[in-house]
Amino acid sequence: MTENSTPARLPGNAATGIGSMPGGDAREAARTVTGSLETLPYLPELPARGPGADMIGRTAGLLVEVYAHVEPSGWRISDRPGRDTRRARSWMGEDLDALEEFTQGHDGDLKVSAVGPWTLAAALELRNGEAALSDPGACRDLTASLAEGLRAHLADVRRRVPGARPVLQLDEPSLTAVLQGRVRSASGYRTHRAVDRAVVEGALRDLVAVAGAAGAPVVVHSCAPEVPFALLRRAGVTGVSFDFGLLTEREEEAIGEAVEGGTTLLAGVVPGVDGPLSDPAGSVMGVRTLWRRLGLAPGTLAESVVVTPSCGLAGASPAYARSVLDHCVRAARSLADNPE
Repeated sequence: MTENSTPARLPGNAATGIGSMPGGDAREAARTVTGSLETLPYLPELPARGPGADMIGRTAGLLVEVYAHVEPSGWRISDRPGRDTRRARSWMGEDLDALEEFTQGHDGDLKVSAVGPWTLAAALELRNGEAALSDPGACRDLTASLAEGLRAHLADVRRRVPGARPVLQLDEPSLTAVLQGRVRSASGYRTHRAVDRAVVEGALRDLVAVAGAAGAPVVVHSCAPEVPFALLRRAGVTGVSFDFGLLTEREEEAIGEAVEGGTTLLAGVVPGVDGPLSDPAGSVMGVRTLWRRLGLAPGTLAESVVVTPSCGLAGASPAYARSVLDHCVRAARSLADNPE
């Protein structure tokens, strides 16, 4: 996909979640997500179950011919699959079984998540304890392994839910730190050198191409400040998912260009931890204000914005998680009904 091509659209007037949900019951999480989100449901992640259900371990379980195990410092690359890899794959299978049960007959978009190559490289340790990010060759190997794993994962989702169009979300909370050279070394006394933007963009573009060959548009999610909207647009992503509350004026021009280029914004406007919720219209008031400030046509608002929580819901109570997803749906409807 070139910089000037228009990525496949996500559904308009939609809401979705980021990925994680509270608790450890895969069937209950799938029931909640599919019951609340008819237009863009997603495969829930349940990190409370422990190592292998966390986002790094979960993605490590998808890798092909690259394995990882848990050390006190985090996940470390292994020579062969062990107990931790098997646990991660078992939980993924359990989650997919639950999703399959509650999506019978679903014929729309269905979002699945994996950690993107740069956050994975920043989190996975080599055998010497340093991040894979420190070794360009290891980064290339990780990206290739992830590409093969995602190809198989997307095929599995298509087989389980034949009417669905998978949407692939790459979680990249460390992306900005990678670009700015802010990822700390194992000792903590220094940081790893910033990765060249063209290299970062190229790896993401490779994964966009793999997903595209499987008919899956790609969304990149980051709940960190300074999301690189322009770089992600050049890499060909369909959507960018971010915490709306972290935006600054510096990002506005890039956001306007992304929208005009056909990129969908997944705007995190609803708090992900327990607390009072405003009315749905109030939750998206900032999005309407941004639209006016950028001079964008109000009629494009609902088709260009998907409403989400600000980040994952693993730290929320089950009751609040359900109410947040329902609230996002009502907020998305408010944008469609009253774009101005």
